[in-house]
Amino acid sequence: MSDDVIWHCIRHNHCSFMAKITTGIFCRNPYNATGICNRSSCPLANSRYATIRDHDGVFYLYMKTAERAHLPNKLWERVKLPRNYEKAMDVINKHLEFWPKLLVHKIKQRLTKMTQYRIRMRKLQLKVREKVMTMPRKQTQRDLRRLEKAEKAAQLEKNIEIELKDRLKKGVYGSDVCNIPFKKFDEVLDMERDEVVLEEEDEEEGEVEYVEGDDMEDMDHMEDMEDFEGLSDGGTDEDDHLDDQVPKKPKRSGSDLKQNAGKRSRKVMTEVEQDEETNTRQRTRM
Repeated sequence: MSDDVIWHCIRHNHCSFMAKITTGIFCRNPYNATGICNRSSCPLANSRYATIRDHDGVFYLYMKTAERAHLPNKLWERVKLPRNYEKAMDVINKHLEFWPKLLVHKIKQRLTKMTQYRIRMRKLQLKVREKVMTMPRKQTQRDLRRLEKAEKAAQLEKNIEIELKDRLKKGVYGSDVCNIPFKKFDEVLDMERDEVVLEEEDEEEGEVEYVEGDDMEDMDHMEDMEDFEGLSDGGTDEDDHLDDQVPKKPKRSGSDLKQNAGKRSRKVMTEVEQDEETNTRQRTRM
């Protein structure tokens, strides 16, 4: 069947690859070099045709000739193109040397465009971007409703607990505590004890007391003076003689007594020892 008859049937009757929109008529056939539905670009209505296709980042040159039209499994000849743009252009010129110039120009344009979008894809893969994921709307709404119900239930339980504690503090239930968890009851008691302890500490910190001084030192000095007077009254004539030898000193004030308290106690001890020695001498004479 000639190419003109095939094109007439496709154009005026029906084609499954044709897509008509307001901007024009396009072709969805993967072997179409331009994507436009017209006579020169249709891969079905041209027995001699060539295009470029992409397989996982690798470009291949596809060529169709009229000699293989009776072999559908061998209709397209495929040649792998190198990744270098200039070398790929040399391969296209080599295999399409005697082909129509317009078709070769379209294939070169397609190779240029595909090379550009492959470079752009690599840049986008290297760039770190946020991954956009779709979430089912029904599931999100269901989760939100469950969350609201859980928050309401938690708030209600907390309010009930606070109200029961307040009533327990006020003594609404009396001294007998029934149907109340012991842990909660202990917590309330501990809270009350802590408050009492804090109040007592505050009161202790604020008090300041003043205490009178003791006159114990003055009392000791007075007792020493009385002992000294007793010894002087009960002594013998020799004691009186010793007392005459000791010069009498004028009376002093209380401050002088405090300063010389230590000296007086030493003198009293020496005089007592002297009296004991004299008594022992008299006994030996007897």
